[in-house]
Amino acid sequence: MDFDDDLTACAQLVERGDPDRFAAAMAAPVRARAVLFPLYAFNLEVARAPWLTQESMIAEMRLQWWRDALEEIRAGGLVRRHEVVTPLAHVLDADSAGRLDRLVGARRWDIYRDAFEDEAHFTRYLEETSGELVLAAGRALGEMPEDVALDAGYASGLAQFLRAVPELEDKGRVPLVDGRPEAVVALAKEGLARLDRARARLGEVDTPARAALLAGWQAGPLLKQAVQAPQRVAEGMLQLSEFRRRTGLMRAALTGRI
Repeated sequence: MDFDDDLTACAQLVERGDPDRFAAAMAAPVRARAVLFPLYAFNLEVARAPWLTQESMIAEMRLQWWRDALEEIRAGGLVRRHEVVTPLAHVLDADSAGRLDRLVGARRWDIYRDAFEDEAHFTRYLEETSGELVLAAGRALGEMPEDVALDAGYASGLAQFLRAVPELEDKGRVPLVDGRPEAVVALAKEGLARLDRARARLGEVDTPARAALLAGWQAGPLLKQAVQAPQRVAEGMLQLSEFRRRTGLMRAALTGRI
């Protein structure tokens, strides 16, 4: 597979800004990378847009720019020239472009200091940010049931969100609806249950589409840590050794299982 300048730029963006997803994309079959890198670069740009300024209006405008770009892709007409948007337009169909608007909209929570309204709001945030990304990647690569993508995405998104709790608190956010240790344990158990549910239906996912699940290779071990030692979340110690990271990704890539 030959990478043009845009795909190379997407890969470089992901390598610098999202090393875990970069590693997952590099562990995927070579043909999958042309799909994964534009999607992961898009996700990175959207995720960091609310944090590039303290002016909420400017942050809203940055997110709206991406929503407008997705609408152009969905409509199927002229799409703006951009190193991420241009290759993204080759990856997404109209339905996936429309659904990814939910991902951008969910990131509005990151702009403000309001807490999540309730557990349902928190669940929706994880499904719309992480789950919709998995679904878009899976469907661009083959066939993937929506429920499998949202379950796997929820588990992966939850693990990464729990890792970010101390940083979010330092930035004045209220990341968890209930931050008590017993509530963190219950939340992590829910993530593990949804991960198990996704694994049980892996046979319904086309083999090429399973590359979209590789980015969640750390979810199981991290969520188990949170169950066993919930204080690690508040302490910023929810992490795997480099050896476990590498071997876990290698195993997932070889077996096709997360």
